Amino acid sequence: MLILTIRTDKPESEIGLYDDTLQVSYETWTAHRQLAETLHTKIATLLARQSKDWPDIAGVVVYQGPGSFTGLRIGLSVANAITNSFDIQIVAAQGKAWINDGIVDLLSGKGQSIALPEYGAPVHITTPKK
Repeated sequence: MLILTIRTDKPESEIGLYDDTLQVSYETWTAHRQLAETLHTKIATLLARQSKDWPDIAGVVVYQGPGSFTGLRIGLSVANAITNSFDIQIVAAQGKAWINDGIVDLLSGKGQSIALPEYGAPVHITTPKK
């Protein structure tokens, strides 16, 4: 089972490909304010290096948080879009062992249809000006 992992909660973003629990490829880059522009390209490049394509992804594990509001929002939106597009399962995971825990849950059938972020604190939204 080809599994894509995504972590976007900080300026250094991470994506990986796993064949079940075996890491096939992994990349970390400083995305910072260019995350929305670079994430899809980085995933496509990672897949191409392994002679794979988007439909080859059988599951996604995404870092749920806590972390940056914008980074988590972008990463989870991309992860949810991929899983919705290909009708595959997603697991949102937290903690230092997020990849391992997420892969174990995915392989044991504990995937979900949508992943929600955990920001670590209530979101503060500016009151609209009248």
